[in-house]
Amino acid sequence: MIGIGNRLPAVLLLGLCAAGCAGVGQPEYAERRLPSPVTEGTRVETPDSPLECVPYARTRSGVQLFGNAGTWWVSADGRYTKSRMPLLGSVIVLTGYAGPGRGHVGVVSGMISAREIRIDHANWLGDGAIYLDDPVADVSPDNRWTEVRVWNARARSWGTKTYLVEGFIGPSRVSSSDRVAAE
Repeated sequence: MIGIGNRLPAVLLLGLCAAGCAGVGQPEYAERRLPSPVTEGTRVETPDSPLECVPYARTRSGVQLFGNAGTWWVSADGRYTKSRMPLLGSVIVLTGYAGPGRGHVGVVSGMISAREIRIDHANWLGDGAIYLDDPVADVSPDNRWTEVRVWNARARSWGTKTYLVEGFIGPSRVSSSDRVAAE
């Protein structure tokens, strides 16, 4: 039997080890708290047939790009305006959504603050549903919109994964004079 005198140092050592591990490898934004979004208006709709994000974003935004969402950022070159910051009606392009080369797209439906937007998107949880006015929080360093967390409307909490953002497409096309000036 171990006496209390022998257990106390072991407990203290265990506590110090656990405290030391807690801060290891935490990204810079981990200290910032995610906003408590006002989720009024956030809703999930189940269509008659399951939807994918690409055809939904194309129809909702008018951005006429095709192919996997992971190709949209490059495909928009010379055709649509591109930005690193969200604009109302623009398409957010997430990369690495479901593995390398895979992406996800949604349409910016609301601008809440410098670090929070709302998007409309489909098939977010692989269920073919439509997610409307879904909160998205910028968690990137220096508010650069390179990393985001997405609200999980079904769980009513912020998702646990951080997604990389390639940028925002549209909502307007690149004009022919812009194309000539760029050549």
